[in-house]
Amino acid sequence: MQQSSFRRWTMLSAVLAVSAVTTLQTGVAQAAEAPVDVQLLSITDLHGYLTPQNDAANGTVKDAQGNSIVVGGAPYIATHLKNLRQGHKNSITFTTGDDFSGWPTEVAYHQDEPTIEFLNAIGVGFAAVGNHELDRSLEFLRDHMGKGSCFGEIDVDSCFTDSTGRRFRGADYTISSANITRKGSTKPIFQPYVIKQVKVTGGRNVRIGFINLTTPTTVTGSTSYQPGLDNLPLVETANRYAAELKRRGVEAIVANVHEGGTAGDAYDRCGTPSGPVFDFAEQASPDIDAIITGHWHALFNDCVIPDPAGNPRPVVEAANHGRLINEMNLKIDPRTGDVIRSATTTVNHPVTRDVTPDPAMTRLVDYWKTRAARTAARPVGRISGDITRARAADGESSLGNLIADAQYADAVRTAGGPVDLALVATAPLKGSNSLRGDLRFAKGADPADGDGTVLFGEAWAAYGYANPVITASVTGQQLEQALEQQWRTQPDGTVRFSPLAVSAGVRYSYDASRPVGDRVDPADVLVDGTPLDTGRTYRVAALAYTLIGADGFDALTAFTDPVRGSRDYDAFRTYLQSKDTIAPPALDRVTAAL
Repeated sequence: MQQSSFRRWTMLSAVLAVSAVTTLQTGVAQAAEAPVDVQLLSITDLHGYLTPQNDAANGTVKDAQGNSIVVGGAPYIATHLKNLRQGHKNSITFTTGDDFSGWPTEVAYHQDEPTIEFLNAIGVGFAAVGNHELDRSLEFLRDHMGKGSCFGEIDVDSCFTDSTGRRFRGADYTISSANITRKGSTKPIFQPYVIKQVKVTGGRNVRIGFINLTTPTTVTGSTSYQPGLDNLPLVETANRYAAELKRRGVEAIVANVHEGGTAGDAYDRCGTPSGPVFDFAEQASPDIDAIITGHWHALFNDCVIPDPAGNPRPVVEAANHGRLINEMNLKIDPRTGDVIRSATTTVNHPVTRDVTPDPAMTRLVDYWKTRAARTAARPVGRISGDITRARAADGESSLGNLIADAQYADAVRTAGGPVDLALVATAPLKGSNSLRGDLRFAKGADPADGDGTVLFGEAWAAYGYANPVITASVTGQQLEQALEQQWRTQPDGTVRFSPLAVSAGVRYSYDASRPVGDRVDPADVLVDGTPLDTGRTYRVAALAYTLIGADGFDALTAFTDPVRGSRDYDAFRTYLQSKDTIAPPALDRVTAAL
């Protein structure tokens, strides 16, 4: 072989050898760089349902075959979470909003603090703000629930001693929403997203961004009505923060959206998807790899909706009241940090009661139920006679009049200006009735009760469903129209009467023999002794539910300049506590013409 040929052969052999080594090293590196497994565990719309429920709506789910499964309860949620986490190095637990502001009295009596205790105990890392998180106020959510600040008398009004013997300290986790702002601002009040890091072999980290979003119906919703806040639109906000996360080098992105949809009634499949969250899924940035939702109390799994780039993207919802836990398993490419979407799996796990209940959470539930009985027995006022929902022929009731006076007093205390009158829908044309029970003079079964004593639990049961008192401006013409709307002709030709109670400074008469829509003469409506002026603006106190038309009185929906006051429960209790003894209000505010 010639020398030059030998040199060329030698050089080629060296290149091939180096190439072989490089190929081997690359193969070893690729084998070492296996996808990173990340488990996401979430619940939604818990609403403080810590106590296991035994009714079908709150204590069961149905599978694809229509079989009912008994589910729910804090002790079982805790056990299932512990079991699901086994074998997972990277597991993240969070909620999709409406954690509290619910209806179980053991939680609601205590400012929803028991729910925070539970969520802290099960290791929640962050929570999206749902609409019901704002049923009180921004400050209540941010400062009390988030930071543990106290108000009123400690261990009576707030900052209760919890089941471990410690005083309430607020959430250990991040409360997040990208699209709740102050009125007129585009800057979110809460942290817009949460970044979590998971370990990769070799000590490096992969980051996952969770954009948390709140339904745009929040600031005008009946219980969450917040005139000082704004909701930014979901898609634009999600896209903005997806782009920001990308600029920060975060490739794996999940949208945790408190905005619902429906896809059938089986927890373990996807039927026919519809609703706003699916519209969101079709439009939101392709950089978002998965969507976890809530709000509609729906249950569906493994809905796959193409993103705007045509790539499949999962959308899931895990019912409500602790009935399901959603498990989403992501595989993340450690080289790019992005989700391998084709490998994503999702499962809705029923919170069955065939496991051993967590002992600490069982103690928590028992503690707050016992405490609720003590709270319910606390005296909050006195009455000199029965105050009931029983209606006279003209539609008045003593309880309706009392509630109107309580709402008026709350508006005077909170609205920061003059208040002309209060209105209460005592028999709504539609929706819920806030008058739910009577106050009796005779003592009840509770040993703490006595003749004329109103206990905390009795006041709570008589009136309210966590709706705020709103003071707003309406015209005299709108008021007259609302009074006319007390009568509605039904499809069968009959006329339904749905009376409005008025506060003490109002007197009016009506003529039921006249046609529907022409039964009230403005001259016969006296506000502080002066006939109603249809061209004047009045400041009216009413529940948000009534003002937004949910009670059926749509004449009031054009109100302006709203100011939020107290929740109905709190306004009523404050009024009772402000009086030595309350006599049943006289039924002299409304007169039916003979």
